[in-house]
Amino acid sequence: MITALLIICFTTLIYFVMQIIYKKFPSPILVPIATSTAVIIIILFLSHHSYKFYMIGGNWIGSLLGPAVVAFAYPLYQHRKTLKDSFVSILTSVFAGTAAGLVSGIFLALWCGLDERIILSLAPKSVTSPVAMSISSLTGGIPALAAVYVMVAGISGAIFGPVILKKLNITHSIAVGIGLGTASHGIGTSKAAEYGELESAISSIAMTLSSIFTSILCPLLLHLLF
Repeated sequence: MITALLIICFTTLIYFVMQIIYKKFPSPILVPIATSTAVIIIILFLSHHSYKFYMIGGNWIGSLLGPAVVAFAYPLYQHRKTLKDSFVSILTSVFAGTAAGLVSGIFLALWCGLDERIILSLAPKSVTSPVAMSISSLTGGIPALAAVYVMVAGISGAIFGPVILKKLNITHSIAVGIGLGTASHGIGTSKAAEYGELESAISSIAMTLSSIFTSILCPLLLHLLF
């Protein structure tokens, strides 16, 4: 129990330190979720502690994922009128983004000649870990590997998403929220919260809709290909 508490405190401390650094030097490569992960991995490696040891406390942190996702409902409620007025646009945009992400990811993996099981694990990369792991398990992939790809997609989206949006001069709140939520699930949604409450609300619903669409489209597409 003491070990678990120490690991939780250690993780929280690392995250807050990285958050302070990010606020002082706001650069895409210093996104707290990415730098915290990197620092923790380095410390575990240098101290010769295993992933299994870290998860003594890490599992407790992971159990907070559910309540964290539920908390996204608050900005949804606050901006319910905007969501209602733009629902059709949001629905079609998320569907298009989800389909594009699935097709591009799978065909790029095929073009690179990756193993079938790796592709099956990679396909649901843009949704939250529980959904991705379930889809991967159903389609014959490796759930643990799917969770890794989810993390990579989330972190890369949080790093490069804002850069791409800026380069393309995309500033509309709904467009920003849809882009980050559809491509980078919860991590993207936390990034969207930095833009504002509306972006966070849109990103939350985009993340939810993307999970639903991926659960339907991903198995169908993989069945056609394999």
